[in-house]
Amino acid sequence: MVKHQPLQVYERQLCLSCLTGIYGCRWKRYQRSHDDTTKWECLWSFILFCTFSLLLVWLYFWWEAHNDYSEFNWFLYNRSGEWSDGTVPILAATAAGFTYIAFLMILALCHVAVGQQLNLHWLHKIGVTAGLLTTIISVISVTQLWGEEWDVVWISLQATGPFLHIGALAAVTALAWLMAGQVARAEKTRFQLMVLLVYLSVLLTLYFIPLSITSPCIMERGSLKAAPTIIGHHGAPMLAPENSLLSFNRALQRNVSGLEADVTISLDGVPFLMRDRTLRRTTNVRRVFPERQYDDASLFNWTDLSSLNAGQWFLKDDPFWTVQYMSTSERWSVGNQTVCSLEQMLKLAARSKSSALFTLHRPPPNHPHHHDWVNLTLDTVLRSGIPQRQVMWTVDSNREMVRKAAPGLQQTTVQKLPLDTLHHKSISRVLLRYNQASAQDIWLYNENNISLTLHSVNKPWLYSLLWCSGVPSVSSEAPQVLRKVHYPLWLMSPDEYCLIWISTDLISFAVVLGIFIFQKWRMSGMRSYNPEQIMLSAAVRRASRDVNIMKEKLIFSEVSNGVSSDEPYTENGFNYYTN
Repeated sequence: MVKHQPLQVYERQLCLSCLTGIYGCRWKRYQRSHDDTTKWECLWSFILFCTFSLLLVWLYFWWEAHNDYSEFNWFLYNRSGEWSDGTVPILAATAAGFTYIAFLMILALCHVAVGQQLNLHWLHKIGVTAGLLTTIISVISVTQLWGEEWDVVWISLQATGPFLHIGALAAVTALAWLMAGQVARAEKTRFQLMVLLVYLSVLLTLYFIPLSITSPCIMERGSLKAAPTIIGHHGAPMLAPENSLLSFNRALQRNVSGLEADVTISLDGVPFLMRDRTLRRTTNVRRVFPERQYDDASLFNWTDLSSLNAGQWFLKDDPFWTVQYMSTSERWSVGNQTVCSLEQMLKLAARSKSSALFTLHRPPPNHPHHHDWVNLTLDTVLRSGIPQRQVMWTVDSNREMVRKAAPGLQQTTVQKLPLDTLHHKSISRVLLRYNQASAQDIWLYNENNISLTLHSVNKPWLYSLLWCSGVPSVSSEAPQVLRKVHYPLWLMSPDEYCLIWISTDLISFAVVLGIFIFQKWRMSGMRSYNPEQIMLSAAVRRASRDVNIMKEKLIFSEVSNGVSSDEPYTENGFNYYTN
């Protein structure tokens, strides 16, 4: 018996070769396959997707945590004893890992789009596994070390949620081409229904997710309150060494409303400004007093403290990457800073008519002023000549005694207390970290004439969000940045947001519907071809991908027993093998 089988003419497909080669090291045509992906490879595709999703969240977390990089580095310093910018290697590794995994995800989607079997190479499997495990370990470590920072994700979604929704909807809408192709080419009805159900579920979720998006910046423009006043946290520590007179002067030049510092009591009873427990990070104590470099800062007398340099460390460590922008005279000023006393800061605030806010650290039990630390600090405040109304007193110990001795001080707490407790203690101000006050808390404080200050707010997006929330005051390490924000980064009325939301959903639905209809019409046309039409199409014009697939299925389909001859013969202009 004689059967006819047409010769197949292979065309060079460089793009397809690169896809299968990079993803699965299948560079030759005979290594490719249009068969269904095995269950094992489907599992690896799922692992790849999970790794991509986890890395995307991890990258977003570190992008938004930029507001608190200095806080993270300070945590690392307190645990290691050596200063280094720990965010640099984390960001570099995260960016590299995300780029690699995202590239593999794109290749996998391209494989699905062109109908190729997914076959991830073992080297990529090792890379994906390493990326997944490293990210999981990193997430656990940061949660244990810096768990409260995860709140920045939920807070930032109030600022980015409406825009992330549009981006996610655009991405899922673009995937309609791939999904429609899979449905149109699938031979099993169950598979078609499963793909449709999953895709439509994701799409409908995105269509209605704005119902759960809330943001204080979605408000009527007439309801916007005045911009929050800015307090210089440690002065302007990005422009000069923290807690130094130069830093406070730089902050005042940026029109801050107040100065904030950390206060410690020296061995001889002089309150001075120091954030760390020791002097190692911000002074040259290792060179001047090497045998005492690990001693508590409060165990030094004021004479020894005054002899230390408190500026050279800033030029050496460059904690905010700003030294390169300083002139020679500015570097000289920075390099000659000394330890600043509380009285010096208060006198500077009094001259500039700015408020003064400080957090007082109690000396250790073996310190001679362990018991009278509050009295020493209060005497310094009264002796400095600053008006009492300009000082925010945050010390809880002996608050009644302080109120009687200096009734004009603004009683301030650093704890989130009930309103009844605040009124009972005559506390008029509250100082909290920005993640500790909800929108409801802000509203309650404003309604009850409690002035709220949130710290540390260093990025315009967070400052804009708190502005829309009605926060009256913020403490910042970057007053020079926030002073450039003259209006919230974005503000829209509820009607405007609703219009954008509905318009985006309608456009997406129309595009998805059009893609599914076009793909169904396109594939139905392909299925109406008979073998003779396929061969004629291949002879007169370059075959499309779907025609090539059908040709391959025709040629490599099972035939009856027999052996092909070595020589083809020609009939009606076509070459045939004889079996």
